[in-house]
Amino acid sequence: MGFWLELAASGLITGGIYAVVALGLNLQYGLMRIMNISHGEFLMLGAYLTWLAHTTLQVNPLLFMPAVALAMFVLGIVVYRLCFQRIARTAPSVEVIEARSLLVGFGLMFLVQNLVYLQWGADLRGYSFLTETVEISGARFPANRLAVFGFAVAASLALLAFLRWTLFGKAVRAMMQSPTGAQLVGIDTAVLHPVVFGAGLALAGVAGGLLSMVYEISPSMGEPYTISALIVITLGGLGSAIGSLVGAFILGLVEAFGMHFTSPSLKMLLSYGVLVAVLLARPRGLFAR
Repeated sequence: MGFWLELAASGLITGGIYAVVALGLNLQYGLMRIMNISHGEFLMLGAYLTWLAHTTLQVNPLLFMPAVALAMFVLGIVVYRLCFQRIARTAPSVEVIEARSLLVGFGLMFLVQNLVYLQWGADLRGYSFLTETVEISGARFPANRLAVFGFAVAASLALLAFLRWTLFGKAVRAMMQSPTGAQLVGIDTAVLHPVVFGAGLALAGVAGGLLSMVYEISPSMGEPYTISALIVITLGGLGSAIGSLVGAFILGLVEAFGMHFTSPSLKMLLSYGVLVAVLLARPRGLFAR
């Protein structure tokens, strides 16, 4: 019993990280149709910021998460204004926005990766944090993984509550459902777009900071999480925040149990298998409305 509980917990912990990353990307793509393929590189930057703060200043990584979120939020606004604002304003159609932002995203991905390679090299980096184990119902879990899971779920639920209950969150949902109608009732896209883009990168940075507490980090760590986030968004449905949360946990559990019964090397095959199955059964996602 303890073994199966540990296996399920491993999948849920991974799913929690996927949820934070996917919610940020879903905000950007669902609102502005910006396909930011470099989203995972900002996760990697958040991981390096957390590692640097802990190893040089001895800052508690969990307490450092608000600083990571703020830094990535400001960086996100700058990136949006420099790289994506003109695309969003001048593109004649949604399809053109997606295509142009995809190309810009690839350029950003390689730029950020190589800047980190130049600064810190390709060596794996890491640190020890909450490495003691905690026993729950006969199963043993590293304390850092439990902390990561709790923080990831709390951040995801906080975002869902913000989108559901605040005026700004309602404006975001209105823009996702009907951009023209939202602008007709006075929602200012000039303010909304950069703020939401920054919030998306803030979530990615927090996810990276959480990952650095559990795994070693490297400049190339972001790419797999971008792919996983895209799969989660497809599972949950474009523009569905709760769909991203549930889809992330589904993907995490499928990967955990699938790798146990097959091989860890088949992780991406399992992920893409889930993606294909959902696309065949429900092309708009499990929770699309």
